[in-house]
Amino acid sequence: MTIIPIKQLPQRDVLQFFKEHWGSTEMVISSGIYDCSKLEGFVYVDEHNMILGLVTYIMREEECEIISLDSIEEGRGIGSLLVQAVEEIAFEQGCTKITLLTTNDNLHALKFYQKRGYHLVGIIQNAVEQARAYKPEIPLIGNDGIPIRDEIRLAKQSGL
Repeated sequence: MTIIPIKQLPQRDVLQFFKEHWGSTEMVISSGIYDCSKLEGFVYVDEHNMILGLVTYIMREEECEIISLDSIEEGRGIGSLLVQAVEEIAFEQGCTKITLLTTNDNLHALKFYQKRGYHLVGIIQNAVEQARAYKPEIPLIGNDGIPIRDEIRLAKQSGL
């Protein structure tokens, strides 16, 4: 099992992964509308090149934003390795901060990122309602029956 750049996989495999796990390749968040299949990223694959995890990101001057992170097999360190790969390349390329957005219902993500040195740095109230205007298939209710309304921004500074 290994981590490889997303561009090393056939595009059809990446498209299929996003359609299976997100319904489409499109991510609508307050920082923009992204086609995740066209972003930079890393993939964790098994010996048959089966995708077990995938992370996408975008670089903006001194900031890197993680756009998506998925791990098929929870608790095996796949998500951690993928985030580390993004952090390494971002800090090598001069980024001083890595940010990401998650929704208010995603308690698992909030726990995951805080354990890895990320801090809560902002709340964008009703961001998901605005995203639904563009992508109406975003569910109203999320994890643990929590209404999905807000986005929470997390950040990690270089060297932490």
